[in-house]
Amino acid sequence: MIHRNLVVLTGAGISAESGVPTFRGADGLWEGHRFEDVATPEAFARDPALVQRFYNLRRAALSTVQPNAAHHALAQLAAEWEGDFLLVTQNVDDLHDRALAEVQPGFGFELIHMHGELLKGRCTASGVVSDWPGDMAVDEPSPDHPEGRMRPHIVWFGEMPLAMHRIEKALSKCDLFVSIGTSGAVYPAAGFVREARLYGARTVEINLEPSLGATSFEEHIHGPATETVPTFVERLLNGLA
Repeated sequence: MIHRNLVVLTGAGISAESGVPTFRGADGLWEGHRFEDVATPEAFARDPALVQRFYNLRRAALSTVQPNAAHHALAQLAAEWEGDFLLVTQNVDDLHDRALAEVQPGFGFELIHMHGELLKGRCTASGVVSDWPGDMAVDEPSPDHPEGRMRPHIVWFGEMPLAMHRIEKALSKCDLFVSIGTSGAVYPAAGFVREARLYGARTVEINLEPSLGATSFEEHIHGPATETVPTFVERLLNGLA
């Protein structure tokens, strides 16, 4: 089957095998915290010290993990895909970025971190985004605006995900949509499959187990991302998938 335009969505499941904790736990906590305490604008206003400490620890933890075979397989796909390829990740880690740095992506490739990036900060006054590899102080002054302070460049609950117009445009044109390692519980990403199908795309879910949105997909591949994604990418590049 020949495909020209490809959209891939990745979630926490693809980075879990690298040792990055998944977003949701069985107890409904996010790494030991209620999301209301560390992942909302109200939490940042109420207790900036807790919020900054939480993200400083997560930022520092990135140095202990590496891209896995699934990240590298998608980087290979980006390098060899001959059509348009949009990779949308819900993850705020930099594992896709590091894998892609080892290849030369094709002309039609683009990566979007729709929920932000741990290694960046944003000015509360101007909205300007800056690289931020180290710790962020409680009242970190903005280098861009005298009245601003820095916050993590993370899309918190109640905020609009990034680059939605670009994502929706790609979904309207894609003929293959692949979701990898997602729970199917977080919107608007959980609705991408239905949007892609509305425009006639083939839809494939690659996940450890069926997601909450599994019934919206035409095809399903179950198993660890480090095993299933490289195999799927190889078959796709050889015209077998």
